[in-house]
Amino acid sequence: MALEDAKAQVDLAFTRQDRRGLAFENAFGGAVSFLRRAYSKELSGVDLAVTGIPFDQAVTHRPGARFGPRAIREASCLQPYDPPYGWDGFDPLSEFSIVDYGDMAFDYASVAGVPALVEAHIARILAAGAASITLGGDHFITLPILRAYAAKYGPLSVIQFDAHSDLWPDEDMARIDHGTFMYKAVKLGLVDPARSVQIGIRTQCDDYLGMRYIDARSCHARGVADVVAEMRGIVGDHPTYVTFDIDALDPAFAPGTGTPVWGGLASWQAAALLRDLAGINMVGGDIVEVSPPYDTTGATAIAGAHVAMELCCLALWNKRKKG
Repeated sequence: MALEDAKAQVDLAFTRQDRRGLAFENAFGGAVSFLRRAYSKELSGVDLAVTGIPFDQAVTHRPGARFGPRAIREASCLQPYDPPYGWDGFDPLSEFSIVDYGDMAFDYASVAGVPALVEAHIARILAAGAASITLGGDHFITLPILRAYAAKYGPLSVIQFDAHSDLWPDEDMARIDHGTFMYKAVKLGLVDPARSVQIGIRTQCDDYLGMRYIDARSCHARGVADVVAEMRGIVGDHPTYVTFDIDALDPAFAPGTGTPVWGGLASWQAAALLRDLAGINMVGGDIVEVSPPYDTTGATAIAGAHVAMELCCLALWNKRKKG
């Protein structure tokens, strides 16, 4: 790249005039926005807004996911040089308007007020006509996100990649706990359990509340094609939200998370499962529970950034340009 070209592209997060296009800045310098997209609170004409919710005060074990959005953004700076691999030439970065909407602001000492803030934050994105991909944060944040989505679409299909079902009973709907968010989402009518599926489970759950689950061992034994076929059959063409807890991956691939469990998905399995879901009616998604303090290598954040890219592709696949 010529020097003058390089000068013209300094910090695309601030200087990008066209929200579409790949990025060729140094991955190790400049402002850290997701995939070098422009930072913007202006959502007019935006197809997809990526936003961070750095909240981790609902964890049952190790905190640290509040640092997840920043780490995922940094890791993502390696990716926007080329169209995403494995998507048959589909290039969402060039074909669609994608912005980094920044992180949601909140008072860390006023925990009880966070759910309403999350719901309103996502509702603003949806009201502007954009879809959202959220960088967590712990998995509790998905509950208020689902509230915002259900207000627009009605009860949703959910595909949940996770080591845990997060269906532990909890009748106190105001209680903030990442291990009970799906129980509450089902009980509140935000999720249609008959049209939803959990992937990679490997912890005990006594009652799945009508949700189908495919545990990690079954994924290993059955193979990607068979599992994807079942997932597609379950969600059909219903509006679908995809939530990916990074602990769905085995700790060998993603040690930086609060509640790691052995026997999980390999990164290649997760990549293949996500890519082969192309065409589902995905309306939004999130990647949660990346906790950088427990992974000095940065591998977990790298995995999280790749998951987020795949979610962007899934959310925009059905809108791609024809011919």
